[in-house]
Amino acid sequence: MPLFHVGPITRIMSILIVIPARLASTRLPNKPLADIGGLPMVVRVANAAQKAGLGDTIIAAADAEIVQVTKAHGLDVVLTDPNLPSGSDRARAAAKLIDPDGNANIVVNVQGDMPELAPEHVQLVVNALNTDPLADMATLAFKSHKEIDLDDTNVVKVLMKDGLNHGLLEAVSFVRRLPDAQEKTFWHHIGIYAYRRAALERFCNLPPSPKEQAEKLEQWRALEAGMKIICAVTQKDCPGIDSPEDLARIRCRYDKRPNP
Repeated sequence: MPLFHVGPITRIMSILIVIPARLASTRLPNKPLADIGGLPMVVRVANAAQKAGLGDTIIAAADAEIVQVTKAHGLDVVLTDPNLPSGSDRARAAAKLIDPDGNANIVVNVQGDMPELAPEHVQLVVNALNTDPLADMATLAFKSHKEIDLDDTNVVKVLMKDGLNHGLLEAVSFVRRLPDAQEKTFWHHIGIYAYRRAALERFCNLPPSPKEQAEKLEQWRALEAGMKIICAVTQKDCPGIDSPEDLARIRCRYDKRPNP
């Protein structure tokens, strides 16, 4: 499939940032193109990712409409197979289309439904992966005190263990509800992943694992395969948009902000 808008890409850097986006969504159809303060959501995410200054940023679209909209905003975009089962598969497909020779050794998968993404979120997850040579992938965690989110199954929690250097933690479990009902704070998992290129290939070639299917969380596929996931801690939360209520909430805030 062709690269629809090449723009400034003249060579592939060692880091490739991919933003998977598809229109099909059970709870919020057309989510990537939802207007937030005058910009489509996925465009806001891509603008923030570009400002991280780490590498090429590509939108991996499942639909021609996403290609048209993002191309109009001057962004780089590829059209991927709409039948791919996950964002990770879409990121892998985009990396193969853009960089078939494997020059990029890190692929960052940034969810297209996080309009509050900041450049430092991307920088943190890449720095974490570069810091731990034994890690297969890195992600982010934010210490949340929102009790209302404790029972919200759309808010994924990550359980971690100490012992890593440079302030990094190792993920041991991802859950939708905490096992300890008395907890008042938790680590909110932020769905940004930095993969080593070989780890992304391995992950996408693995079959869905039992816990992944039970929890509907693909992170479990990596854990159950013995892959090491490290977490960097961020001071800025970055919630995803999963429902019309989430969209209304974020629109109220962004309507008062200037476009990036």
